[in-house]
Amino acid sequence: MSIGAMLLSMAGGLGLFLFGMRLMSESIEKAAGAKLRGILEMFTKNRFVGMLVGIIFTAVIQSSSACTVMVVSFVNSGLMNLYQAAGVIFGANIGTTVTSQLVSFNLSEIAPVFLLAGILGIMFCKRQNIVKICHIILGFGVLFMGLSGMSSAMSGMRDMPEIVHILSSLTSPMLAILVGTLLTAVIQSSSVTVSIVLLMANQGLLELPICLFIILGCNIGACTSALLASLSGKKDAKRAAMIHFLFNVIGTVLMYIILKLAMGPIIDLLHIVSGSNPGRFVANAHTIFKVFQVLALFPFAGLIVKMTYFFVPGEDMKMDDRDNFTLKYIGDRTVFNPATAVVEVDKELKRMADLASDNLNRAMNALITLDEEDIETVYSVEKNINFLNHSITNYLVKINQTTLPIEDQKSIGALFHIVNDIERIGDHAENVADAARQRKATGVGFSKEAQHELGQMLDMVNTIIRFSVEMFSTGSDERAEDVANLEDAIDEKEREIQKSHIERMTKNLCTPEASMIFSDVVSGLERVADHATNIAFAMNNTEYEVSKAM
Repeated sequence: MSIGAMLLSMAGGLGLFLFGMRLMSESIEKAAGAKLRGILEMFTKNRFVGMLVGIIFTAVIQSSSACTVMVVSFVNSGLMNLYQAAGVIFGANIGTTVTSQLVSFNLSEIAPVFLLAGILGIMFCKRQNIVKICHIILGFGVLFMGLSGMSSAMSGMRDMPEIVHILSSLTSPMLAILVGTLLTAVIQSSSVTVSIVLLMANQGLLELPICLFIILGCNIGACTSALLASLSGKKDAKRAAMIHFLFNVIGTVLMYIILKLAMGPIIDLLHIVSGSNPGRFVANAHTIFKVFQVLALFPFAGLIVKMTYFFVPGEDMKMDDRDNFTLKYIGDRTVFNPATAVVEVDKELKRMADLASDNLNRAMNALITLDEEDIETVYSVEKNINFLNHSITNYLVKINQTTLPIEDQKSIGALFHIVNDIERIGDHAENVADAARQRKATGVGFSKEAQHELGQMLDMVNTIIRFSVEMFSTGSDERAEDVANLEDAIDEKEREIQKSHIERMTKNLCTPEASMIFSDVVSGLERVADHATNIAFAMNNTEYEVSKAM
């Protein structure tokens, strides 16, 4: 085989390996990403438990990069603090070694069985959950077919003196670390790089001692994905990525010193554990190094977190949410990961709902006080709410075209409705500001009784908005009955107020101009309650929806 043909074969095998790993990882995230994310959120309060979760999570999805990027996204969204993130990141560094362990057992001979099973399942199964599992099986088969292709290409390298000479000249530990770092930074997967090293060791193309230093370089290169993802995030997101980087740099320096001092005993120990199989030697070295690094550095996790403040100093600039026209949790300028995208949308929608609710109260206050500054602020905030409406909607369209977890896909439609309902609440606040400006221009007055009725209804509307946003943001239906009862009570309150208002009209206690403004505001508040009810029940499987909301 010529060098050109061998390189083509090697490239084809690598391409299949990368595609298989990505297919398997994305399919696992799509099939179980929401549940895994829930576990990650729930069990990371304790740093040690977080480390165990990080090991299992990364072992399941076969990607420490995906896990660390998800952690960075959580930190960016405020769902996880840096100390909790440190435990998960430490665990992810152990979990990532599972891939090299699987590769070392050389399952290439049965890879066609996985390929056939996966393809048949995708072609003939109708149930989506089974189809996703078949995608995972197919990815597993493609991965090992790629390994088989690379292994065949590498076997031909042994007969090429030029390549053997180049690889045998790699004797400098520092150069080996640099090679491992750069190669992994390009491929963005330490599992892939270690697997390539493992295959080369199996074919006798790399000496086992130099493989150990390449593995150390792979650990540093694996930080690239999280570092890149954090660049446009908040400072804590950058610090989370820095935890991963510092862990691997400090761990590499520590292992480098130990290898230089005790290379012989370490190699002997690895031979005892691995036997005469070079592939198992590399895989076991990868796992043992990672476990040792975690054991050595875990007691100093708090110190590593504090070190990140030295590399990423300062705090995020505080901005007024009312008119900054900025997305805090989502968008092109923040961390994006399909497995956490819906969580970030939820956070942004909660923020948008708070803005709309505050603006409604500001508008109602301006209606009574006729404060011009409040009126102008209502219009300014409404522009920001419209900005959030368009930006969140565009983001939902964008993430709907990615490999979202199945559970998250089901909620996308509801999220489109929720952002629209929140925007309509903002519109009603603007309508009240228009009424305040009209009242100010015409000198129309409201009676004390009318003001009291508006205050009563606003209190009820504020309560239903609060309950509805709580139901949406927590995913709990604990307030469902309260919301339904409040909606009925608000409808009844509107009828009662309108009746009382008509009575005042007949007694000439209210002018026609004031009557029109008052009636419109009361009707608007009732519609706000309708939109709040829609928000409350949008994510539930109930049929309850207020179709009359305008």
